[in-house]
Order: sequence, then C-alpha cells, then structure tokens
Amino acid sequence: MAVALLFPGQASQFPGMGKELHAAFPVARKVFEEASDALSQDIAALCFRGTEDELRMTENTQPSIFTVSVAAFRVLEAETGIRPVCAAGHSLGEYSALVAAGVLPLSDAVLVLRARGKYMQEAVPAGEGAMAAILGLSPEAVESACRQASAHGVVSPANFNGGDQIVISGAVRAVAAACEAAKAAGAKRALPLPVSAPFHCELMRPAAERLSAALRAVPQGPFRFPVVANVTGSPYGAGDSVAEVLVRQITAPVRWEESVREMRGMGAALFLEVGPGKVLSGLVRRIEKGAAVAAFCSPADLEAARGFLG
Repeated sequence: MAVALLFPGQASQFPGMGKELHAAFPVARKVFEEASDALSQDIAALCFRGTEDELRMTENTQPSIFTVSVAAFRVLEAETGIRPVCAAGHSLGEYSALVAAGVLPLSDAVLVLRARGKYMQEAVPAGEGAMAAILGLSPEAVESACRQASAHGVVSPANFNGGDQIVISGAVRAVAAACEAAKAAGAKRALPLPVSAPFHCELMRPAAERLSAALRAVPQGPFRFPVVANVTGSPYGAGDSVAEVLVRQITAPVRWEESVREMRGMGAALFLEVGPGKVLSGLVRRIEKGAAVAAFCSPADLEAARGFLG
C-alpha cells in the first residue's frame, strides 16, 4: 500500500533521542558523523546527553531533530527498501523531507537549520513574542480574531494543524487579545504555548532575510519522490526554487491539514512518522479519521514498521 512519510518539527525532541539507532545501525552513525562534521559539533553528544533545556534552545533543537529524523529514514530505507508516494515535514521537518527526497544535501541542510534556529531566536527579544493554540474554532473565525487584536501588534495564524486546532503567533499583547476574541467567538479553549519565539509570523521577517542568502547557496537536486510544502499545502513543482519556498516558510503559516489531505489525494493509504515523537501521528488521526498511522525512531520499532508497510 502507498505510504506517505511525515517528518516532525520542534517540540518533538527529548534527551537520548536517536541513541539506539546510532548504536544499532552503521547507516545511522554515518548520518550523525556527517552532521557533526558539517557543524563542527558533536551532534550525537547533544542528542544523547544534552539536557531538556539544551535541546530546547532553538539553534540546537532544529539540527538535532533533523539529524535524528534523517538517520531514522536512512535506517528505514536500508532495512525495508521503502519507496514513499510522497512526504511532508512540519516546519523544520520539511528540511528532513527534502533531504530524504534527495533534493538538499544533508551537510548543507543541517548548517542552514542551525542558522535558522539562531536567527529565529534572535528575531524577537525574549519575552516580546508568544504563541497560543486555539481549539474548536474555524480558520475564518481565528483569522477574524487575529484581525480584531491587530491594534495590539502583529498576530496571525501560524499552524493550521487540523482537528480544530490552530496555533496563532505574534506579539505578546496581540496574542493575548486574539485569545480573548477567539473565546468570545466560541473557541473551546485558547492555550498559551511554552515557546521561545513567535514562529511563522511576520515578526520572523528578520530571520527570513538573514537566512535567504544561505538557502539560495544550497544546491538543489531532483526529487526522488514528491514533497508537499508547508506554505502551499501542495507538492513542489518541477520549476520551483526550494530556497524561495523555504524563505517564505519562515513567516508563513504551516498548512498541515491541507498537506495531509493533499497526500491522501496523492494516493497515500498509510502515514509513517519518521523521527522523534508522535506529534504528527496524532494530528493525522484527527484530520483523517481512521487513517493507518505508525511511527519509527528506534530499532524496537522496526518489526512493527515492516508489518505496517506490508
């Protein structure tokens, strides 16, 4: 059966992630070594022995999750011969998907991600940005709540995650005002999120501008399989510049629900999350009720993954 691969984004990290893959599979160790060489930093030590606080620092989080995700994919590919019909990743996970698809070189992507994390963190002074999850309100109503709150500063939808969950992002006062407007409009809940910066909104413009030159310098190869872009919820086209799409991604919302429905429309009958955590598996189950979903990130998951893939 046709399988779509899902690659996780921030908030999926945990201390020790990827350690068992690294110990069990030479192909995984090679990914860690290549990432470490590119960064001039022992990424294995960071993933395996880093504290929660260290892994939560965005410039550490992004290359760490990426490295573990690509290592997991390479193991899966070597052990099962998997040939996905398509793939997508949530925010930084899109880089993992593009490397898996052969479009971006691993060493370039991991360097860009460390810079991406650093620039996103530095784009807004600590304490001035916020994000919140709005539950039980339509996209149109959430957008309206953000417009009502815009007198207090920048605020807009950041993640259309599906299952009646939309994350908003922006300036602290504006996000708080949008939460109140959303609750007044009938939202079930409006929950502040413990994030280090207001991702995927216009406040990230300085990060996008700083990263653009580095992204445009990365060589772009052909797609081994289609990758659905966060920005559009559609696959990259033959003439698309991956760099231009990834620059836009920094300030644009992640259209995850549209992406999952697009993958379903492309023939995906199975969804396999590759990398740390199971956040995306949960979102897919809410978007596509009854969808067949599994996750892979350790040797213990391998037999289940083989069975899942048939």
